[in-house]
Amino acid sequence: MRIVFFGTPAFAVPSLNALFRSGEEIVAVVTQADKRRGRNRTPSPSPVKEFAMHHGIIILQPANIKDPAFLNELFPMKPEIIIVVAYGKILPPSILTLPPYGCINVHASLLPKYRGAAPIQWALMNGEKKTGVTTMLMDGGLDTGAVILQEEIEIADEDNAETLSKRLSDIGASLLVKTMQGLKNSSLKPIPQSGTPSYALPLKKENGRIDWSTGAAEIFNFVRGMYPWPCAYCHFRQERIKITRVRIINGSGIPGRVEKVSKEELIVGTGKELISIIELQPEGKRPMAAAAFLQGRRIQEGNFFDEP
Repeated sequence: MRIVFFGTPAFAVPSLNALFRSGEEIVAVVTQADKRRGRNRTPSPSPVKEFAMHHGIIILQPANIKDPAFLNELFPMKPEIIIVVAYGKILPPSILTLPPYGCINVHASLLPKYRGAAPIQWALMNGEKKTGVTTMLMDGGLDTGAVILQEEIEIADEDNAETLSKRLSDIGASLLVKTMQGLKNSSLKPIPQSGTPSYALPLKKENGRIDWSTGAAEIFNFVRGMYPWPCAYCHFRQERIKITRVRIINGSGIPGRVEKVSKEELIVGTGKELISIIELQPEGKRPMAAAAFLQGRRIQEGNFFDEP
């Protein structure tokens, strides 16, 4: 089947690879523009673009997917189906109606829960115990299309957005291959979504600030959901500190105050119970254990993160 694949981040690569390995005809990949990274602001290709370059697949990177110049490139390719995995932009009706088999999306939630841009992060931040992947036939709404297949998995306490994303991306790739097979042999029929929808709003860098007045369980989930981006953060003596791993400790304290400190332990008060900081990243440095952070810093009980 002639496929045009829309995708950008690492999450999309297993799905693209699964299609490639299954022998489907991938006529082009559409991905977002290279982002400038590092101190030198060097343009860096997306993971999907890197895969396409390695396998000799045509690459399109439109600044605007409604641009007639882009559409004049896409339409003559005559895709039978368009696959969309974390592309990052909403497709216009002119593209949604182009392929005879429609546009199929791989979405990292059990729709209609967590429609939107950051379903993995919000599932973790909300303390969900289960999540999954949905393949759906796209329509003009925000993740409102009819469901084709779903697969559910449990969320482990050790999961963060990075580890959970990796697991869901692999499941999504397998589910996509099954979806393609079912559509080709007409054994699968899209079913309208049912249930109460919820939404996973896009995240911004400033959304990572920790609110110590919330409970330890909420902060634990917040840190998991925010890692690796935008990453939970706070300030200590005017220094911005990313908090990358924590655990919940029984007890009580004042939100943001250092309640206990030793050579290897840094325990902070919250609105309910305590948080032990296991790993953190000072500004401009690599992530480090709490013990390494405490070396050379005169941190005492009664000091505050984000001083009131």
